Amino acid sequence: MKNRINWIRKYQMENTMNRFFISALLIGLLALGSCAKKTIPFDSGGTMQEFTPVDAEYEFLSAKARIVIEEESGKITRGTLNLRAQKDSVLWFTMSPGMGMEAIRGLFTSEKIQIRDRVGQDNVNLTYSEFEQLFGLKLSLSLFQNVVWANIPQPFAYEDRLLRVGKKFELTQVKDGVRYFSKIETSHGKVSELTSNSLDDRGSVLANFPKFQNVADQPFPSEALYKIAYQLPEGGQNIIIHVEWTSIELTSTPLSFPFRF
Repeated sequence: MKNRINWIRKYQMENTMNRFFISALLIGLLALGSCAKKTIPFDSGGTMQEFTPVDAEYEFLSAKARIVIEEESGKITRGTLNLRAQKDSVLWFTMSPGMGMEAIRGLFTSEKIQIRDRVGQDNVNLTYSEFEQLFGLKLSLSLFQNVVWANIPQPFAYEDRLLRVGKKFELTQVKDGVRYFSKIETSHGKVSELTSNSLDDRGSVLANFPKFQNVADQPFPSEALYKIAYQLPEGGQNIIIHVEWTSIELTSTPLSFPFRF
């Protein structure tokens, strides 16, 4: 137990690694292809009358995107990530800041967050509870999936607050010490805006999804903007991340998720 506490404290002191880790982790797990496919805007052909939010349906998924990360200091990093997923089971990604060199590789399961840092050699092996203690953000595999693919953040329940305002539904949910406020478009049933903050004000995530594309007759984001605030020992930090998806493919063929420290 003493060794485990010392191990956690070690992470709190590694500020450079922490910023890089958060940036990569909360982007949403994305990637770049050698040639980008032209996206097709999603058109449902109708309007949602009752509240029936659309959840991304897939067995296995691979995706690519371009990303831009802007830190509070003004530093801007342009890079690429590559994503593979098995729904409700695994999220796997690689990140390349430039020149095609892989910088980090990550594997998220329902139990843990694992990151291999090939540049700084600061590997990460945290449970979600440990991550929350360090950074003030409460995460889970299902929440990652929902925030990346513009699903409502938590399953709809009778205690949630739901209003219809014009062409949007506004949904407020409170779960596990976190408040979520979502705007869901009646044109396609997906989240267009999300505000999430911990009730103790230790962390927050803002997400905007201005455009959607047609992937196997389903609406998937083609662009996303994330604003993330989190706590480090020296104080609060803020990051802005822009994502442009260039390829999303759904398949029933199993994918591999190679990872080892």
